Amino acid sequence: MIPDLYRFMVALAIIATALMIYRLANRFILSRAARLPLTAVFARQGKPTLLYFTTPTCIPCKTVQRPAIERLKQLAGDRLQVIEINAESQPDLARQWGVLSVPTTFVLDAQGHPRHVNHGVTPVDKLLHEFEIN
Repeated sequence: MIPDLYRFMVALAIIATALMIYRLANRFILSRAARLPLTAVFARQGKPTLLYFTTPTCIPCKTVQRPAIERLKQLAGDRLQVIEINAESQPDLARQWGVLSVPTTFVLDAQGHPRHVNHGVTPVDKLLHEFEIN
């Protein structure tokens, strides 16, 4: 019984450490993106923005992420803008934003400041929550 409890505690410690590292990495990426001179260029004044990094060969981007973004656009209407960036044709821009894999999405507020970063496929419900759209 004690070895099982010990294994369980070690597993919890590993999971907690991984989550902490993930959150710290996201904070670092967001703070770095906030210092980019390009941040304000993307956003139209007064419009929240979704920066969507993808590639032409990304299957999850085409089959899951793009439909979620289309649904987000339907639900939000003209309250936000979506900017799709091809990370293959603009690798320097992707590198500046800290994009390591696609799909990656950044949620920018109406002033163009990054508020959230999502690595991998992000469901429409999470995007709605991040944009605070009901």
